[in-house]
Amino acid sequence: MTPYEQLDTWIDAHFDEQVRFLQELIRVPTDTPPGNNAPHAERTAELLQAFGLSAEKHPVPEAEVRAAGLESITNLVVRRHYGPGKTVLLNAHGDVVPPGDGWTKNTYGGEIENGKIYGRASAVSKCDFSTFTFALRALEAVAKPSQGGVELLFTYDEEFGGEVGPAWLLKHKVIHPDLMIAAGFSYQVVTAHNGCLQMEVTVHGKMAHAAIPESGVDALQASVHILNALYAQNTLYKSVCSKVEGITHPYLNIGTIEGGTNTNVIPGRVTFKLDRRMIPEENPTVVEATLRQVIAEAAAQKTGVTVEVKRILLAHAMQPLPGNKPLVDAIQKHGQAVFGEAIPAMGTPLYTDVRLFCEAGIPGVIYGAGPRTVLESHAKRADERLDLEDLRKATKVIARTLNDLLA
Repeated sequence: MTPYEQLDTWIDAHFDEQVRFLQELIRVPTDTPPGNNAPHAERTAELLQAFGLSAEKHPVPEAEVRAAGLESITNLVVRRHYGPGKTVLLNAHGDVVPPGDGWTKNTYGGEIENGKIYGRASAVSKCDFSTFTFALRALEAVAKPSQGGVELLFTYDEEFGGEVGPAWLLKHKVIHPDLMIAAGFSYQVVTAHNGCLQMEVTVHGKMAHAAIPESGVDALQASVHILNALYAQNTLYKSVCSKVEGITHPYLNIGTIEGGTNTNVIPGRVTFKLDRRMIPEENPTVVEATLRQVIAEAAAQKTGVTVEVKRILLAHAMQPLPGNKPLVDAIQKHGQAVFGEAIPAMGTPLYTDVRLFCEAGIPGVIYGAGPRTVLESHAKRADERLDLEDLRKATKVIARTLNDLLA
């Protein structure tokens, strides 16, 4: 057999073990918020140790975790050094959005049905804890590399921007690889992605008894006026098109809204949070300034209203670095061989913490186990699932890619 076929054979022989590993990862919840994710890191480290992989534990100080809006974070790093040469880092995040309603499967059960595994984070992205771990194990069992190195990095704050995950580790020089691959899906290698600006807007009016509404200032009515002005921007965004394949146009979403005290009280305060996705060609400073202006002008049209605007997240777009070509070439080559179809290099409208590596000058791409689209995976929806054949094949692609990069 060729070296690639030997890697494939090892992965096939250990695939049941790989699936059991993923089930164990799914069964420890990591809902973020609240973001009490250190227990999952402890369990992951135990499971890795059973494979002979010792994980360094890097707990983030509580004050920094709380400032990021989370409860506990322990980042994990597994270092495998084989000799002189490049270090390739494989990064997946274990934090997930809360499950929400509508599930027909056990949210944290890791149930398998009709060739699919179900559970929150089965597709995004505890699956790639499994992909990357077993690709590394196959590499060491079969190829026995003698140069370069591989690092596994498992973090827990991607949903909140990566500031106490990759950003914290890069800042403290815990990691600095030559190349990196982050969790993704199997049918494209992603080289660029949108940026994201999230803001919290608080509209202040004046509470009053509902029987005498003229004695108050209705913060909810003012908020509706401001929201209409913001939603009008979405119509304008459709005419702003990105040149990056896979990315269309900017858009804005209002994700949460709360306020008021009772049904018989004129609401004196309303708070909503918005999410503005930015295409790679946009300037985040200009985007934020424009939104603040739209909000201020709409609020000014309502007498007695004041508004506070606070930025809660700014994630820059991922821009491809020239040095990512070996990653793209290897993944496309082996993706074609394993999946039997071309694996395009393209952008995605999502945002990830890969941008933090690129901003640090580390070439990176996004690739892992998953379907063609986020919609198919049910990520961030009920009954999130992953086709186990995608997991098997993506593991083979990563193992083959590591073999090439370290050769």
